[in-house]
Amino acid sequence: MDLAGPQAMFDPRRCVVVRAYILIEMVAGHSRALVDTLKDRRAVTAVDRVTGPYDVIATLEAPDLNQVSDIMATEIHSLSGVVRTTTCVCLD
Repeated sequence: MDLAGPQAMFDPRRCVVVRAYILIEMVAGHSRALVDTLKDRRAVTAVDRVTGPYDVIATLEAPDLNQVSDIMATEIHSLSGVVRTTTCVCLD
């Protein structure tokens, strides 16, 4: 078996196709709880409280844009204190 071909270069950790930054506006006093909740979500690779017009910025990784949309609808918009989100999809 030749392991020098394309299969040898396959790395399942690099199968992520879509990365998105989620800019989240919160009701006052809810950002810490949101960060604690999101940091344990599988698709969330980073989450931080920030200053400025947004309260929290999360980074999501998913196999495709439809899954990013599903994660947003089921795992972020439904959380207590979330007022509005802006999703910024990475181009590279």
